Amino acid sequence: MECRVRWAGPETMSFVAETGSGHSFVMDGAPEGGGRDLAPRPMEAVLAGSAACTAYDVVLILRKSGMDIQGCDVTAVAKRAETDPKVFTAIDLHFRLRGESLKKNLVDRAIQLSQSKYCSAVAMLGVTANIRYSFEVEEITRGGT
Repeated sequence: MECRVRWAGPETMSFVAETGSGHSFVMDGAPEGGGRDLAPRPMEAVLAGSAACTAYDVVLILRKSGMDIQGCDVTAVAKRAETDPKVFTAIDLHFRLRGESLKKNLVDRAIQLSQSKYCSAVAMLGVTANIRYSFEVEEITRGGT
């Protein structure tokens, strides 16, 4: 895996990331640090990436389990250390899953597997952060009355 990050120039604190898969995105700093608040902060991108990584696993595991999953949202709330380096010290992940006849025990197991075995982002962040999760399941009935 490879990524190239380019500073947008002397008047900014914006950076453009170009990933090995051919995608680009912008990150920017806070105004108090010289940024213009035009894009997510780099640490916000790290948090979002970890939430997406675990959500990806959960959806994949539930699909392989034969579950009819129709939606998965993850809200990630993190706390950071007071001093530099301001690493994440706690992350709460709340999963909201939607589907028809989703079994809560399988949802819980899918999240556990992602957290303990598959999600490399969560594994890395777990070195400095206490990561907890919760979930809710919303029943969706298709084609019924």
